[in-house]
Amino acid sequence: SDRAFGAAGDTCVVESFMTGPEASCLAFCDGRTAVLMPAAQDHKRALDGDEGLNTGGMGAYAPAPCVTPELQREIEAMCVKTVEKMAERGTPYVGCLYAGMMLTPNGPSVLEFNCRFGDPETQVVLPLLETDLYEVMSACCDGKLNEVDVRFKENVSAATVVCAAKGYPEKYPKGMAIKGLDSGACQAGGVKVYHAGTKVDANGVTRCSGGRVLAVTGTGPDLTGALASSYRAVKTIAFEDEPTGESLLHHRTDIAKGAVGKKLRIGVLGSTRGTALLPVMEACANGTLHAEIVAVVSNRSAAPILDKGRSLGVTVTTKFVSSKGLSREQYDAECTAVLAGAGVEYVLLVGYMRILSRQFTDYWAGRCINVHPSLLPKHAGGM
Repeated sequence: SDRAFGAAGDTCVVESFMTGPEASCLAFCDGRTAVLMPAAQDHKRALDGDEGLNTGGMGAYAPAPCVTPELQREIEAMCVKTVEKMAERGTPYVGCLYAGMMLTPNGPSVLEFNCRFGDPETQVVLPLLETDLYEVMSACCDGKLNEVDVRFKENVSAATVVCAAKGYPEKYPKGMAIKGLDSGACQAGGVKVYHAGTKVDANGVTRCSGGRVLAVTGTGPDLTGALASSYRAVKTIAFEDEPTGESLLHHRTDIAKGAVGKKLRIGVLGSTRGTALLPVMEACANGTLHAEIVAVVSNRSAAPILDKGRSLGVTVTTKFVSSKGLSREQYDAECTAVLAGAGVEYVLLVGYMRILSRQFTDYWAGRCINVHPSLLPKHAGGM
């Protein structure tokens, strides 16, 4: 009523308050459909522990473990629907669609769309691309993306560490000579040094010319290996202040720390009350067990163990899978699809009243424990 904001206060926008991790999801688009790339997560704050000022990005990693295969499919469907609707209204979008997603307790939600690749997300997503990038981009331009098999490398992760000038994102020096680019660690296989704020002087010396100077990307069979390659290279690089010889390079030392130390994702198969699951739930809740239950599946629609899954919240996949008309192998394949879609890494059998197929035990070999002995002959009824 006091019009403290003048005319700007004439319109009030009420927005939803969303909680959950953020993920950067990039999609190739040809004006008619979209193909989602592996999700990435980046670090915006300048200092370790997500402290300090916001920046353009101090590092990133992909694939982001928080985006499960099920979420990946859901987010891709959202991007496809967006491109389809844009085409329907006569404004087809061709290029890279950047979807900033918030993974809320009620599912993924779009924070923003951008018409570009992300930085530094691109430096960890494109190294995972197996299909030739030119082939994909040409298909996008020609409206033939559906004719290209867009493939990404399996069992490969990428991590990038941004090397910035000390003081960035506030006042920072320029002109330092960049040392170490020819080191063995920087030239090693699986390592790529991307230049951003650099220039080459008249004497052929590469020097700093911006705040975020380099992005050093490492790839490996997992995120730990990718980080090791990246940081090994970063340690050999210096931004040398020639009067003093001091290195004026700053980088974060905790890129992907939360993802590397993430909790074990547990899936549960059960047929009965699930009483033996309670100690596991308690251990997860109090931190005794560094894990989280992400899926509870049952072959019985009224099994009380499903209620225990629902009590863990809407983020937990809780599902009855009917065996009607399915062979043992087909049924187990359905269960595996649900578990894998929820990003399950380890399976607990809790009062599970079915004999498992060879395919199931082979797929989950070394990652499956029978917590409650329902498979013993004494309890064999209904198997």
